[in-house]
Amino acid sequence: MSAPGVVGRAAGAVADSPLARRNPTVKLALLLVVSLVVMFVLDPLTPAVLYLLALAAVAAGTRAAPRTLLVAHAPFALFALGVLVVNALSRPGAVLWQAGPLRVTVEGVEIGVALAARTLLVGVLAIGFLLSTDGVALMTSLHQNARLGARVTYAILAGYRMLQEMPREWATISQAHAVRADLSGGHGPRGPRHLAGVVFTLLVVSVRKGERMAQALESRGLGLTPRTTWRPVLVTGADWALAAVVLGVLALVLAGSAALGVLQGPGALTP
Repeated sequence: MSAPGVVGRAAGAVADSPLARRNPTVKLALLLVVSLVVMFVLDPLTPAVLYLLALAAVAAGTRAAPRTLLVAHAPFALFALGVLVVNALSRPGAVLWQAGPLRVTVEGVEIGVALAARTLLVGVLAIGFLLSTDGVALMTSLHQNARLGARVTYAILAGYRMLQEMPREWATISQAHAVRADLSGGHGPRGPRHLAGVVFTLLVVSVRKGERMAQALESRGLGLTPRTTWRPVLVTGADWALAAVVLGVLALVLAGSAALGVLQGPGALTP
């Protein structure tokens, strides 16, 4: 499935690593399966163990520098912290700590830690997928292995490329705001107003870029058939082995938690 101007894997787009050699559709399916399963796990221990195992596997499988993984964790860590604080302060139960109107409950902390660990788990799996998956290979694999249409796969490629470029766009917009503040005699961007301005600018830039991408794809015959695949992305034995290992580890951790009597499901949400 190739269109004018689109070639196979871009040279240097993704660093070579054991995880980068695996089929993108298989990796995406595993990410979705694990995320779906842990949605029904609400004890703190199980997702925490899975997160530590996933973090070690992503670090070894992508060969990413520790600083890269740490920086990529930032948004997930902030969201996990927010989830923990909200649940600790809002859920009824046995009081663990209280100061005036603020009250932390044991049940709130347990649910909050479980949801926070689940957030970090899904986050580190997403980080591993992004660091090890080339956009063109993902598009080709989804068309060839998952049997998705050309319009869907090209749309995924466009969104994937924009997602990869967002950190650079964010840095550029933040620097532009800082320069403008210096030229106007200010003391540099500070506070929520600056953050809201950067977010709004990034949204506008992304919408305009998406519109240009759509026009470019339509002008190049998006949706015309039949199409051929220049560089097929195959599902190999190593891909099946990866799936077996990931699902096997997931099943073992769940079974171990159940045997220890710590595994909890959605029932933990009700007092």
